[in-house]
Amino acid sequence: MSAPALGPSWVKVLDQTRCIGCHACTTACKSENAVPLGVTRTYVKSVDVGLFPQVRRAFQVTRCNQCANPPCVTACPTAAMYRRDDGIVDFDKSICIGCKACMAACPYDAIFINPEDHSAEKCNFCAQRLDIGLEPACVVVCPTEAILVGDLNDPSSKVAGIVERQAVTVRRPEKETAPKLFYKGAHQATLDPIAARRPAGDTYMWSQVPKGPQLIASGHPGGRRRPGGPITPHANSSAAALLSYDVAHAAPWGWRVSAYTWTKGIAAGAYLVPLLLALGGVLAWSSPLFQLAAPLVALAFLGITGFLLIADLKHPARFYLLFTRPQWRSWLVRGGFVIGAYGAVLVAQVLAGGLASSVTAEKMIAGFGLPASVMTAVYTAFLFAQAKARDLWQNPLLAPHLAVQAVLAGAGVMILVSAGAGLGASAALAYVLAGACLTHLLMVAGEVALPHPTAHAHLASAAMTTGRYARAFWPGAILAAVGIFAPAIGWPAGLVALVGLAAHEHAYVQAGQSVPLA
Repeated sequence: MSAPALGPSWVKVLDQTRCIGCHACTTACKSENAVPLGVTRTYVKSVDVGLFPQVRRAFQVTRCNQCANPPCVTACPTAAMYRRDDGIVDFDKSICIGCKACMAACPYDAIFINPEDHSAEKCNFCAQRLDIGLEPACVVVCPTEAILVGDLNDPSSKVAGIVERQAVTVRRPEKETAPKLFYKGAHQATLDPIAARRPAGDTYMWSQVPKGPQLIASGHPGGRRRPGGPITPHANSSAAALLSYDVAHAAPWGWRVSAYTWTKGIAAGAYLVPLLLALGGVLAWSSPLFQLAAPLVALAFLGITGFLLIADLKHPARFYLLFTRPQWRSWLVRGGFVIGAYGAVLVAQVLAGGLASSVTAEKMIAGFGLPASVMTAVYTAFLFAQAKARDLWQNPLLAPHLAVQAVLAGAGVMILVSAGAGLGASAALAYVLAGACLTHLLMVAGEVALPHPTAHAHLASAAMTTGRYARAFWPGAILAAVGIFAPAIGWPAGLVALVGLAAHEHAYVQAGQSVPLA
């Protein structure tokens, strides 16, 4: 019995030995897919390899890698990014909420938000052409046949012959995405986004490329200083390489996401810390601090958290799709339901403790409130872990660290409430704040001082501690250190520690997105 016929499995081969850097593929793609100015589905990156007079220019056609295990599909909360049966990773703009989770997840920086319709898009192999028997626009216009598309399941196709019999490579195989975009004859300085020295700034004009001390002072990873030696430009293992043309890519998640991690920590900790004190017998279950103040403060900051999340969407009016058509592998969806469940617990606590004054009901609610508050604090670690592009966030201790930060934030805000309203427990909250601040700083020290598993994580950490985000990181660490002395300082330490935590969150979130991926 013959084996059943396999459906098509579309792949591309980019023969960089033939690419002349004419950018015809870029313009054809823009024309075919109505891609507006300022963004591209595909472009040609170039790197100058070697030193004068022995130097050459290497090209790389850069676009979506059509992964067999696409992290953008897993991260998308509404299945707006999806994988077709023929292997093409496509998108549906009508259900995109503009959360940019797909952009954070993509290790190849291939996805962008269309500035005209505010939805995520990328190269989709010109699926609309393949479906009617036509080749993608870039394949048609390439003058040297450097771009090939074909069915990998068809042994007679040219791409199958190249992939199965010739030396080809893929970008960032360590991400385990199984790319279906294969490069033939590509130079490593083009495949590896950090192999070539990068000009700093918003322009790549040669006259504005920083050199020598400027390169070091800028905090740019292109500069290195040998111990006891002069400043030297960064070079890859085989030859000096300078990026000569690239397309700028902005960090997908801005200050709202940094602020959301802070407000969410306060929302989780404002209830969690008094609950732990009540469970430990330090705080009475009938205390107004626990019965009413804690859930009301937590609800207020949970509301701010929700507002920040919705405001960060490019399609905020579509946020309801998270609940009406959830894609359950996405931690944006799971986090939304965690926050919703936690909000319900807080409302129940207000009704049972603040209005009915029922200690028995409070204890029953606490059985749900403890895990709900902890999950609210730590689910962002799983959300960030789905951002496979960002190595700094792939930290197995991030979830425990977020829990510690929630305790810090909760103790900090509740010591202010306790002191301001005269509700008592300030001394206990001060000791909790001191312990949380100390633990937070120890975990931060371990994160930045210990060797990082990848060069991308190291560069992101350097951006946080010595680069552009050091202006937030170090003040954040110093202010958090003040919280260690909360038993002696009192409630002002809570305010200082909260400001320090906010600065740290901003530095961490933004530095994690600072390393180039394409």
